[in-house]
Amino acid sequence: MRLRVPPGAPAALKVLAAAAAAPAPVRPHLGGPAERPRALPSPLGLELELDNGTVLFSPNAICQYFYLCRGQEPTDLTTQWLEWEATELQPAVAAALYLRLVQGRAGPDAVAVLQHLLAHLEQHLARSGTTHLAGDAASVADVVVWGSLFPVLQDETSVPSELQVLRSWFRAMSLWEPCRDAAALLPEALRELRDHLAQHPPAQLGPRHEPQDEEGPERMLTDDDIAAAVDIWARGPAALPPPRQPQTPVLPVEGERNVLITSALPYVNNVPHLGNIIGCVLSADTFARYCRLRNWNTLFVCGTDEYGTATETRALEEGLSPQELCDRYHAVHADIYAWFRISFDHFGRTTTPQQTRIAQDIFQRLLARGFLLQDTLEQLRCESCGRYLADRFVEGTCPFCGYAEARGDQCDKCGKLINAVELKNPQCKVCRGTPVVTPTQHLFLDLPKLEGRLEAWLECTLATGDWTANARHITRTWLRDGLKPRCITRDLTWGTPVPLDGFRDKVFYVWFDAPIGYLSITANYTDQWERWWKNPQQVELYNFMAKDNVPFHSVVFPSSLLGADDNYTLVKHLIATEYLNYEDGKFSKSRGVGVFGDMAKDTGIPADVWRFYLLYLRPEGQDSAFSWADLLLKNNSELLNNLGNFINRAGMFVCKFFAGAVPAMVLTAEDQRLLARVTLEMRQYHQLMEKVRIRDALRCVLSISRHGNQYIQVNEPWKRIKGDERDRQRAGTVTGVAVNVAAALAALLQPFVPGVSAAIQGQLRIPPERCGLGPGLTCTLPAGHRVGTVSPLFQKLEPEQVEALRQRFGGGQAKQTPPPSAPPPAPNTSAAPGDPKVIQELTEQVAKQGNLVRQLKAAQVEKAQVDAQVAKLLELKQQLALAEGRSPEIPKGKRKK
Repeated sequence: MRLRVPPGAPAALKVLAAAAAAPAPVRPHLGGPAERPRALPSPLGLELELDNGTVLFSPNAICQYFYLCRGQEPTDLTTQWLEWEATELQPAVAAALYLRLVQGRAGPDAVAVLQHLLAHLEQHLARSGTTHLAGDAASVADVVVWGSLFPVLQDETSVPSELQVLRSWFRAMSLWEPCRDAAALLPEALRELRDHLAQHPPAQLGPRHEPQDEEGPERMLTDDDIAAAVDIWARGPAALPPPRQPQTPVLPVEGERNVLITSALPYVNNVPHLGNIIGCVLSADTFARYCRLRNWNTLFVCGTDEYGTATETRALEEGLSPQELCDRYHAVHADIYAWFRISFDHFGRTTTPQQTRIAQDIFQRLLARGFLLQDTLEQLRCESCGRYLADRFVEGTCPFCGYAEARGDQCDKCGKLINAVELKNPQCKVCRGTPVVTPTQHLFLDLPKLEGRLEAWLECTLATGDWTANARHITRTWLRDGLKPRCITRDLTWGTPVPLDGFRDKVFYVWFDAPIGYLSITANYTDQWERWWKNPQQVELYNFMAKDNVPFHSVVFPSSLLGADDNYTLVKHLIATEYLNYEDGKFSKSRGVGVFGDMAKDTGIPADVWRFYLLYLRPEGQDSAFSWADLLLKNNSELLNNLGNFINRAGMFVCKFFAGAVPAMVLTAEDQRLLARVTLEMRQYHQLMEKVRIRDALRCVLSISRHGNQYIQVNEPWKRIKGDERDRQRAGTVTGVAVNVAAALAALLQPFVPGVSAAIQGQLRIPPERCGLGPGLTCTLPAGHRVGTVSPLFQKLEPEQVEALRQRFGGGQAKQTPPPSAPPPAPNTSAAPGDPKVIQELTEQVAKQGNLVRQLKAAQVEKAQVDAQVAKLLELKQQLALAEGRSPEIPKGKRKK
């Protein structure tokens, strides 16, 4: 093998380190592909030529190949880390290197770009209890992640001091001989890279946590950027798309972009919590609203999934028929989503004649084409309850990881799918009796027979569609392990009946039946539903869900439709989130932990604030956690002080200084640069929204309002209005430009906070035909346009208010926090020093407590509360020191003399 490494390739660090660690029989050729006359597209390119002539270009693929050569197969965890490094870490590293190498910014500025990613690494290492990312030995994941970080960090002192676990890992990796030898090439590589980045600035795709200063963005602007922005501005309302005339029902239109959006169907018995809402309906709604702003022909459907044993059991508990129970809880769901301003075109349900007709038709077509099997299934039956138990009503110990509360269909801890009879120590969740295994005849979808069709479709779809990294990974894992026949019937009474002799006492299994609900819900909306669902040539289908639903939407349901062979529209873009947790744990209705949809409106916090915060921390690439302290911080800093402050000032200046009429504007070079910066942010916003990177697109909006605040602050129109004619003219220009930026923000905010968007449009009296979303900043409100009454858009959240809510929704978790006056608990010295389990638990507690202290300080809560949590943090650190066999640190100012 021959490895060609061109100059200025930081990616060479991980490749050379992996080659040395393997060790791989490779001949490195430094200095680039000299033997080949062709030129690489950038100095970042490198390649590995195998002995058979095959050439690998991807640095991560090359690293993985070296480890394969030593017989080390990739695991799910190493694969996830490599995908995370490629999709999340690499873009942020490119931006950090640009700041450091080209703009000459100090190291802390560059590291700040990586802050949230470094925190993710710290969290994983602290929680896993292992010394490396995928175990106790350095893997390909460690080499790849270290290789990306090293050009920015270079030594462990650059890692923020609060990330102690990450510091230890980075130091160990940097001192490891394969990495240390590779790092010797860095200085020359950075010199070459600086020249490349100066000519080709990276796309700023990473989330922005801090406002950029005036100098940086200006230096990134080109004359073409400014000229294009001035042109868009000068075109005025003509640059905006004309309003789309609504049609009822919404049907595909030939020659237009027809977008069909589904949100995973919530189970009717489960009142959705905040994690459910952001994972499915709110994410889908935000994208649907954006599509409509773009004038794309858009249909957004969802509904309640109402069949199954869970409904039967709940109805029995409440003394209702299953249908009566579904009617009650369907209304609960509809009310919750209406309060959150979810803009369904139709919110339906699965207990309809259309569901029965369409599901049975798909079944008959699969049967006729030989894609169904009959087999005997051993199923758990509870004799006490007198029924076969659905998977989710069996609980026991996971046969794979030993988790004690695994469900009968899937383990929530390791994620593996389970047959209920494989559970150890199974229990009926209704009566806690021990079920017995009973044989029963069932029908199966022959997935192995459909595998060829599925793989051919996936190959095309994954290459052309936007699938999130977790969706791709989960789907590949299913295919890699080999598909197995999947049971599609159940011994129940509440469900879609099976139309086949010998099975008429059974119903369809929910994961065969439920996705068909998308079709039947559309059929209840319009009798022309097939124009959406049997029209793959003209319709783009987006599925939104949490990651646990991926295999059923990427493998099982597409296989059913491919086997039915009736020109069905299959998913083109599969958008899956990770999980949203609550504070330090999980949502639990029974334990009173977390905010559920029917409770949110009773908090006194407006729906749009909930929408904003959930979208701000949307778990796009990794799990995230709801935090009351962070909600307070984001409301008061981002909404009130940043966004609300700018829009309110812009409108108030028009009212106070110019009698409510937008003044004339004479643009200077400074104004033109602002137009260009806002237009670039809007362009980035569009790119991110089209890729359904909703969280990052929201940060573009906040960045625009920061630019606006800086623009106002620098130009001080409240002072200039008191000066001479020239100063008054300048005050008018600044005010006019600012209020037009506010008008643009109204459109940009519409997908995220529609109520706030409507309020801005009302206060500024923006005509409906000027509420569209253009390619950049336009002069939507020309001189002479009269605005209305301007009032604050957001209210401050007080620490006492938020603390009361945290206690109210904390369940057992809130009770664990001692009151401020309580003394810290005595150290737990019973564990023997060096006990790895105790050390791991204490390390996690220290990390969590440190985050809590930082959040409380940032939120400026009462000093007594902060002091109490600091005392708890110090106590935990002392316990950790004792467990590790070290002498506990004595706080500064209290050292013994």
